[in-house]
Amino acid sequence: MTGTRCACLPGVPCWVSLAARDLDGAKDFYGPLLGWRFETVAGRRGSYVRAMAGKTAVAGINATAHEWELPVTWTTYFGTESADTAVGRVQERGGTVAVGPLSSDEGRLALAADPAGASFGLWECRTEPGWPRPPGVGGNAVWVELRTRDAFEAALFYGGVFDWDRRPSPPYTVRWEEDRVILDIDKRTVATLYGGAVEGTVDPRLRPRWHVFFSVADVDDTMETTRKLGGQTIGEPSPTHFGRTATLRDPEGGLFCVVSGHG
Repeated sequence: MTGTRCACLPGVPCWVSLAARDLDGAKDFYGPLLGWRFETVAGRRGSYVRAMAGKTAVAGINATAHEWELPVTWTTYFGTESADTAVGRVQERGGTVAVGPLSSDEGRLALAADPAGASFGLWECRTEPGWPRPPGVGGNAVWVELRTRDAFEAALFYGGVFDWDRRPSPPYTVRWEEDRVILDIDKRTVATLYGGAVEGTVDPRLRPRWHVFFSVADVDDTMETTRKLGGQTIGEPSPTHFGRTATLRDPEGGLFCVVSGHG
């Protein structure tokens, strides 16, 4: 919207939200696992809470998966100066728009999918702080990774939607490193795009999708706690350039990742 001040960094992941079926069950799982407390957001349609890590708002959880008969999933939202402009660019580049743009007191949002089918959100923000957030706060979503068919093609799509190569301040850097396209903001990695996804596979980890990485002190302890709370661990922890990571599943099937040592 012309003239609206955007508090999020445009073109950068600025928020993550979980569409759950059982809101209380999600709170009972993620609260002790990631050290979150929850604040109910007044004025929202349906049940919605904001997850807090200390005094920092780090995620949203709502019960729309049950209401809309959707799979339980985490959605990554990218900041934008104009949701309308971003929606138009998504459609021009072969993506689809499922919802919005919709207006609220905090801003305007839309839900979309890229040409490979990976879902993401657009957030024209008025109040929420943008990323990157301080890595020292446990429970923060500090990094997102796209698993897609072709990382280079995906970088062209998202770079065109969000003008990654036209933003001088803070410095936006898109680089190719080994088998990933990496987005750095002011020399800090906030998103990676990784090829090799298969749309028809039965393994949801290998389908085109954005994966959210939450900061934890110890990946192994978090995996053990996940099992105790009724969730599942997917495979073994992996050392990466960004820290030690693991893929987990909450009791309703929502996939997410954790990382330790990410700075």
